[in-house]
Formats: sequence, C-alpha cells, structure tokens
Amino acid sequence: MTLATAQTLADRTRADFPILHQEVNGKPLVYLDNAATSQKPKAVIEALSHYYSQDNSNVHRGVHALSARATDNYEGTRDKIVRFINAQSRNEIVFTRNASEAINLVAYSWGMNHLKAGDEIILSVMEHHSNLIPWQMVAQRTGAVLKFVGLTETQEFDFEQYQSLLSEKTKLVAVVHVSNTLGCINPVKEIGELAHRQGAKVLIDACQSLPHMPIDVQDLDCDWLVGSGHKMCAPTGIGFLYGKLALLESMPPFLGGGEMIAEVELNSFTCAELPHKFEAGTPAIGEAIALGAAIDYLMDIGMEAIADYEHELCRYLYEKLATVPGLTLYGPNPQADGSGRAALASFTSADVHANDLSTLLDESGVAIRTGHHCTQPLHKLLQQTSTARASLYFYNTHAEIDTFVASLTDTINFFQSIMG
Repeated sequence: MTLATAQTLADRTRADFPILHQEVNGKPLVYLDNAATSQKPKAVIEALSHYYSQDNSNVHRGVHALSARATDNYEGTRDKIVRFINAQSRNEIVFTRNASEAINLVAYSWGMNHLKAGDEIILSVMEHHSNLIPWQMVAQRTGAVLKFVGLTETQEFDFEQYQSLLSEKTKLVAVVHVSNTLGCINPVKEIGELAHRQGAKVLIDACQSLPHMPIDVQDLDCDWLVGSGHKMCAPTGIGFLYGKLALLESMPPFLGGGEMIAEVELNSFTCAELPHKFEAGTPAIGEAIALGAAIDYLMDIGMEAIADYEHELCRYLYEKLATVPGLTLYGPNPQADGSGRAALASFTSADVHANDLSTLLDESGVAIRTGHHCTQPLHKLLQQTSTARASLYFYNTHAEIDTFVASLTDTINFFQSIMG
C-alpha cells in the first residue's frame, strides 16, 4: 500500500468523527489515546440517540411497537457480532458490560466450578489486570496454581518457555492477543493448539485486536474470546463474551435475576436458554444497538483495510520516534512495512518523567496516555513505574504523528534546557 493510498483512509473517515474537529488549549486536537478508548463516528452517536429518542423501551418483555423495535435492534447486534468474528451461532455471543465482566463471567462460572487444587492456569506477564486479577481470585478460592510466560529479548511472548510450562496439569491458558503496553501480537492460534493438546481450555483477551484486524474465532479455535465495545468505536458500558456453544451450555449462570430465567418458583428456578442465561437484568440496550452501528461502520471500511493502514502508520510512527534522542521504546520493532506489532508506542525519556511529557503535550493539543496502563506487573518487570503511550487508529494521520513527535522533541528540549 502506498502512502497516498494509505492516507485516503483517514481522509475518508475523519469527517465522521465530530470530536476530532476541535481545539485543545488553542491547538488542533491530536488524539493518540486510542488504546484506552476510541472515538465514536456520527453513525454510532446517531444510533444511540435514535434509540433514546424514538425506540426507548425494555427488550424482550413487551409486545408493543417500541419494545419490538428495541428488541429487534438489540438482538440484531448479536447477529452482527457473529459475522464480525465468524462465530457459528448467535447463542455463542453473550452481552456484558465490558471485557472485564466477560472474563469474570468465565472465571466464576467455569473456573470456580471446574478447577481444583493443583490445577494450573497459564497466563503471561503482559496481561491486563482484567485478565490477571480474576484468575488470582480463582486460584485463591480453588487452590489452582498460576504460571506465567515471560518475555523474549525483543519483549515478546516467550513461546519456548510457554511450551515448557504446559503439562497434564494445565487446565486453562488465558492470554492477551495484542499487548496494550508492548504492542506485540501474540501467536494465539499456536498457543491454543498446544493448550488443546493437553486438554486445556483457552481464553483470548481480544480488546486490542478486535478494533484493528480481522478476527475469526473458528480459525483461532479458542474456547472463549472477550471484546470491549468502547475500544472499537462503540459506547462505553457494552462488551461481549464469545464462547463455544457446548461449553457455554455446560456453565452455570453467573448472575441471577430477570431475563436469565425460564421459570421461577418460590424455592427454585430454571435458566433461560443461551445466551440469555448469562444476561441477568435490564441490559445496556442503547449501547448494544450502538455497538451494532459501530460494527457496521468497521465492516464497511473493512478490517483488512484498517490493518493495512495502521501498518503504515506504525512504520511512520517508529521512523519519526527514532529521531527523538533519549527515548526507550518497549516491545518489538515493527517489520519494514510496519506490520508485526500494533500501531502504538510505549516509551520513556531519559530526561523527562512520563507524566510531565503528557502534561506538556496536552498544552500542544496532543493527547497521549501515561501510567502503568493496567499492567503493573509488566511495568515492574520493565523496571518502570510509568510509561508514556501513543496509540493510533485508522482516523489518525501522518501529519498528526509529525505534530506529536515535534511537540515531544520540543518538550524534551525544554526540560533539558532548564536542567542545564
């Protein structure tokens, strides 16, 4: 893909995002915090507004027109997710508030009921807290043992060590697809194949991959996969769990209440059929409908096109950051065409604390993230309390990268001048 072709994707989509066309501190906004949350196109905002202004009603429970429209649109999103990730059945898609809740659902419903003392759970040192703490809680409750895959010299998933950790004791492998700090793309298909040979289940945290590349759960052959709507152009408060049908059928409900029941007696109840047995209470209806609009939007662009453009952005970002003195970048370098890693860069400066960098960049209208990015154990391994992170999406431009790197250079030069 040529630079001119790549630029057309941002040129074609930026007008769809109202929030991008504003000034911050008197400067045009450069939004580079997409790994934390993405911005929302007008189609998504309008879908949410339309639900509340035209169709607001509870789903599944009413026969009147508003309830019927709301239910059709709400359940329609489930079908869109099926197509988006190539699931086999709509009953394999469970709506959750976010990916954290989806992982907790698996941890409590499956983990607490299937794992016992001595069973082993394999995670990696790069896991987001949401794919770490639930398994710590399961281990504390059941006596299961946590094992951790470390990093290679290039700060990628140590596949060789992973192979050495696998045994007949391994019952679960739960791993992030794309690290939100290192940007590395983990070989989740190969990870899953080896886990399944040991009879273990596999959960994939796809929060940082679903918005940026095609995902096919049948090809990955994962047992569970979790996604977060707000990172893929949808509102906050909506995510989903994919699970293989037979596995979900075997799992008890996570929460009790309305919607998840078939019949209730004073002293007993029976569960509703999948997927509703995992969806207790009134759901985030408008947010789910808007998630459907976001999926439509992404699929209209094409996930391959998004991935290709972000490869070019990644190549350009790393090329420009190489000109900034005193930076340490974390995670693997991109390949020559920008592929091989996510279009984000976590870094530290030898002269300026990450928080100071972010504060002064904000004065130039540039929004980046600083902190531990919900990967405290990884940061301790890297011997850093905080890193700065610039993360890109398909509506970002090469000119925005230029602005970011120029502002970053100016900021570092400023601190160096006052430090003598």
